[in-house]
Amino acid sequence: MKKLSASAKVYLAIVFIVLYAPIFYLIFYSFNSGGSMNNFESFTLEHYKAVFEDSRLLVILINTVIVALLSALISTIIGTLGAIGIVTVKNSRMRNTLLSLNNVLIVSPDVIIGASFLILFTMIGVKLGFASVLLAHVAFSVPIVVLMVLPKLLEMNKSLIDAALDLGATKKDVMMRVILPYIKPGIFAGFFLALTYSLDDFAVTFFVTGNGFSTLSVEIYSMARAGISLTINALSGLVFFVTVIVVIGYYFITSRTSKRTEGQQ
Repeated sequence: MKKLSASAKVYLAIVFIVLYAPIFYLIFYSFNSGGSMNNFESFTLEHYKAVFEDSRLLVILINTVIVALLSALISTIIGTLGAIGIVTVKNSRMRNTLLSLNNVLIVSPDVIIGASFLILFTMIGVKLGFASVLLAHVAFSVPIVVLMVLPKLLEMNKSLIDAALDLGATKKDVMMRVILPYIKPGIFAGFFLALTYSLDDFAVTFFVTGNGFSTLSVEIYSMARAGISLTINALSGLVFFVTVIVVIGYYFITSRTSKRTEGQQ
């Protein structure tokens, strides 16, 4: 593997500093005993304590986690089946059309997707709340899962399926014992990426959430509009830490899976 030059390393360092400096600045002042982000007076956990003492914020946190887990699970199932369906399409023009439609949803602006779902739910009479947020999160997560699973399917040697069929395996056996174990890394990647997207999403959720239901991203935005409060910093810090834990968990699981696969070969 070719090593990075000194200039490339400096460039990467600058990029990471620009990306992460505002986040760490925000988290740093979440431990400030003062009421502003101008001067750091002393270390305190009172803002985090305020978050956990606020029953409304705890309910919103639970709502966010439930929506993220359910949408990631449902979208992983649908996306995996969709990727398998796309690969099995023999007509190349139809396959490319399906892939293009899938990719359009990924590159489309979140504002457009959120507004479209708002119009759709209003037309068909879906009440804005938990159900609308869950459906919207599943919808924008499915293309992500498809994109993560598809490369593993294309990488798979079709002779494995033919061999299994020749040995008397049913289509169900081929799916459960050949295809799914092989594409497991892609499935895990799709699940964790969908989970992260759901936890962090604001634009789509902002359009489809209703009175009495909210997620952390929307709540943080609402609190920020009301005025500067270090409770927002603490809440944002918690969201960041949860996202980091999810990413670490993903890499831990994928590394164990890859080592297990290498050991079986």
